[in-house]
Amino acid sequence: MVKVFIDGRSGTTGLKIDVRLADRRDLNQIILPDEVRKDLAARADALNSCDVAILCLPDAAARESAAMIDNPAVKVIDTSTAHRTADGWVYGFPELSAAQHAAVQTAQRVAVPGCHASGFIALVRPLIDAGLLPADSLLTCHSLTGYSGGGKQMIADYESKTRDAALGAPRQYGLTQEHKHLKEMRLICGLDAAPVFCPIVADYFSGMLVTVPLFKAQLKPGFGKSDIQAVYSGLYTGPAVSYQPSLEQGGMVNALDLSGKDSMLISVSGNEDRMILMAQFDNLCKGASGAAVQCLNLMTGADPNLSMVF
Repeated sequence: MVKVFIDGRSGTTGLKIDVRLADRRDLNQIILPDEVRKDLAARADALNSCDVAILCLPDAAARESAAMIDNPAVKVIDTSTAHRTADGWVYGFPELSAAQHAAVQTAQRVAVPGCHASGFIALVRPLIDAGLLPADSLLTCHSLTGYSGGGKQMIADYESKTRDAALGAPRQYGLTQEHKHLKEMRLICGLDAAPVFCPIVADYFSGMLVTVPLFKAQLKPGFGKSDIQAVYSGLYTGPAVSYQPSLEQGGMVNALDLSGKDSMLISVSGNEDRMILMAQFDNLCKGASGAAVQCLNLMTGADPNLSMVF
């Protein structure tokens, strides 16, 4: 039986993972009593006595926890931003290629992708790998997310009975173009420059829609919309990530449609001259806890779809 320790079990992502693993007969969770869950010695002991440590912590704390692990047999899954571009860590998006899938399976250290980054990378990386899109492309990305992506404090702000009326309208953030997901978006895609990134939080709990607008002129000569569709349909065959010819419902695409599910839908809209690449998923599932559980399954040899909701 695989021993798992969730460091940061009381946080938004930690709680979601804990619920998913509660009924697993192939796993045994190490759970620290509340009075010692922040104690360094107790955490260090748990981190070094488990088979898989799942870090659900702020960046600095995740680095601290990873540094406390001196047992070489312990596998680590980090859901924070701390190790997504770090040497020695595998990026936990197995659908990107057969090689990426194999790398996650055999990894000792896996960094779970960021929610916004998951959509952008799922859309852009395959086009660069297939030779359709140059690495020096200057791209723009919009991402609409539910407020749960902001963690406990943002959830409390939005769900407060005395909340600010301004929270009823969508709010764009990351205005300085220094969003923490940009590094992985550039690095994992192999881009020369990070995209102009426009994340938007709105008044609903969870669900995400990431879009990348694209001119045909940005593609390498001879390629068009049908070539993009062919790349996506050949690579993303599900169940976690799958290509859909269209996500439109009455001329619109809803960021809420996959709330509570671990799947991601990939599509292309527009015309031959101007296209919109789209990734629809849940910021808490394929964008966080679901992705972490998927990586856990692969790293432990379990059914990859165990504890997943599609």
